[in-house]
Amino acid sequence: MPRAVLDTNVLVSALISPGGPSAALVLELRGGAFELIASPLLLAELRDVLAREKFRRRVTGDEAATYVELIRHEALVLDDPEPSDRPLSADPDDEYLVDLARAAAADVLVSGDAHLLDLRDRLPVMTPAEFLATLSG
Repeated sequence: MPRAVLDTNVLVSALISPGGPSAALVLELRGGAFELIASPLLLAELRDVLAREKFRRRVTGDEAATYVELIRHEALVLDDPEPSDRPLSADPDDEYLVDLARAAAADVLVSGDAHLLDLRDRLPVMTPAEFLATLSG
């Protein structure tokens, strides 16, 4: 079974765009198609992002809290890894995801973020649609 780290942007998209590939990934996760790797930092970022005013029009505080708890329950939550002394991402805010994927020996880091997708030559990174295609193929 593949092990995957899903970027916060993928998890947020899954909640606010129920017809998109990110939402389909969460359904695949719940069906046991892959193992989700998370960390306290990833879950905290998800909670913080969903609390932003721009998302309040799409999801209530209770819906956001329930969703974060669902993700926590479905994931293998590992301790936050030590930051790498050799960062890969051009965006320092994304580096913890790279560190988590490496520390967990994840098969893939799934993101829609260009900074992370630019790392494909050094790390297995896919868009939600690409990862979804590997699960159904």
